[in-house]
Amino acid sequence: MSSVDAAERPVAVHVENIGGIDETDVELRPGVSVLAGRNATNRTSFLRSIMAALGSERVSLKGDAEEGHVELTIGEESYTRRLARSNGVVSFDGEPYLADPELADLFAFLLESNEARRAVEVGGDLRELLLRPIDTERIDEEIDRLRSERERVDERLSELSTLEREIPELEAERQRLDEAVDEATERLEEARAALDAATDEDTDTDEDLEELRELRRRLEDLEYERETERRSLDSLEAEREELGAELAELPGDEESALDEMASRIETLRGRKRELDETVSRLQTIVQFNQEIVEGERPSFVRQIDGERPVTDRLVEDEELTCWTCGSTVESAEMEAMLDRLRELRSETAERRREVTDELDELRARRESRAERRRERERLDREAEETDREIERREERLAEVDSEIEELETEIEELEVALEARDGDETFTLQREVTEAEFELRRVESEREAVAEEIEEVEERLSDRETLENQRESIREEIERLRTRIDRIERDAIEAFNEHMGTVLDLLDYANLERIWIERREAASPREDAEYLLHVTRSTDGGIAYEDEVEHLSESEREVTGLIVALAGALAHDVAEEVPFLLLDSLEAIDSERIATLVEYFDEHVPYIVVALLPEDAAALDDDYRRITDV
Repeated sequence: MSSVDAAERPVAVHVENIGGIDETDVELRPGVSVLAGRNATNRTSFLRSIMAALGSERVSLKGDAEEGHVELTIGEESYTRRLARSNGVVSFDGEPYLADPELADLFAFLLESNEARRAVEVGGDLRELLLRPIDTERIDEEIDRLRSERERVDERLSELSTLEREIPELEAERQRLDEAVDEATERLEEARAALDAATDEDTDTDEDLEELRELRRRLEDLEYERETERRSLDSLEAEREELGAELAELPGDEESALDEMASRIETLRGRKRELDETVSRLQTIVQFNQEIVEGERPSFVRQIDGERPVTDRLVEDEELTCWTCGSTVESAEMEAMLDRLRELRSETAERRREVTDELDELRARRESRAERRRERERLDREAEETDREIERREERLAEVDSEIEELETEIEELEVALEARDGDETFTLQREVTEAEFELRRVESEREAVAEEIEEVEERLSDRETLENQRESIREEIERLRTRIDRIERDAIEAFNEHMGTVLDLLDYANLERIWIERREAASPREDAEYLLHVTRSTDGGIAYEDEVEHLSESEREVTGLIVALAGALAHDVAEEVPFLLLDSLEAIDSERIATLVEYFDEHVPYIVVALLPEDAAALDDDYRRITDV
């Protein structure tokens, strides 16, 4: 189902044993749905449940459960995700909304740990983040393939140009043969008229001359066959030469290389499985600790004087109970540990991505080598068949040469015998008719061959327009691929700068004039361009000056991170892939600005689900659906 189809339909979500949720059913409507409540009310767990149904694996199974389940229904279409724990590792199954959640994880699921949101805070590489969904290596490979195809098309067009230049010569040759046919026809008519005048109508044709005429017809047929066999042989030898050239370009020993690749692939598969397990464990630990900090695991939160959980009090000296050893730790220490765990998870996920990329590349190379092996086998078969056909043609050509030699000897002997009768006027006239008939057949045969060649050339030239159109299509596709990365970069930067400017005007931060991205070209073609994030402020007197990103307030950083995610979503058309935007952990932004941001994001996404504290939710439009019980 496309995002457009889903945009006007209600959404039902059923969750079992995800995060801190035992079981729940929630209905969402198009537009904004607000999860309003204090900490420890499973709002983040519910957002992650939606993420799971949409395809993400950044979700944890309930600590005391072995299995979990999410079902998301949009209209009449249902999408499911099942989680199961085995030997401490959580595996995923089912039929989620997305086959590949990378875009959504980056630009649609904007929870606190989202990379786009955190990139501004930690000084991350914005260019790498915004371009990560693009497989630049495959684009380069596709460009190389298209260039090779364009070269083949150019070769064919060059051949057609050469053929086109041959047409005037062929036309001239056909005209010459037309004249030769006319002359031979005229000579034959004259010879027949002379013979008719010298003989009676019932005079039998001389048997020796008739035999000579028949021998010459047979000789003519054999010479035509010999010429046909020679042309076929030349064509076969040229084809065999091309096959040999193609075989020479292919590596000879593919088996050992394929065996080595198979061994390496198996090693990488094992390494990826290990990293999958590590990432899954780290994700579970991070999510578990995140829920403790956010209060969604209340049994681990120390109460003070019977008050509400200290995670809601937002004081510097709040304390939590460590779930691993039972000791009391400062909230700040837990946050620092979470940051280290997130960093370790990111590093492990990056190693997994590198292993996955190497595995994908190795599989592609193995398939390419296997294809080359299949191609070599096919070429070997064709070469063997061509060799057999060449041998057969050579044998037949030798037979024809022998038959022609025998006929020429027989004709020569008969002509010698007939020369003794040159004094016989009737015989002489009959021989002239025979020679004229032979000459006429010869020039007619030559004219027919030239006409066939012209027709073949014209038929091949009729492909020119198709080839030129094909070449233009290839050129356009190469240009599109070349400019795709540039377009994504341009669109992302333009989207960020435009929307950041609009949002800053709406949020009205004091003395904050502008936050914008500058694309600085690389020093060399081998290096990537650099994205520089600029902050412009103004004094009370209205004088603008450049400030440091590090000087942004927490609220300003959060807003900037959200707009980075929005820019990535717009540049990659994420809303066409997934119709949801998920938001939480917005406490650093004041209520009125949260309301303005949510209203602004609502213009770009069919479904927004945002988790807010009750006082922040109160500032939002009353028409938004409130969900207070998850």
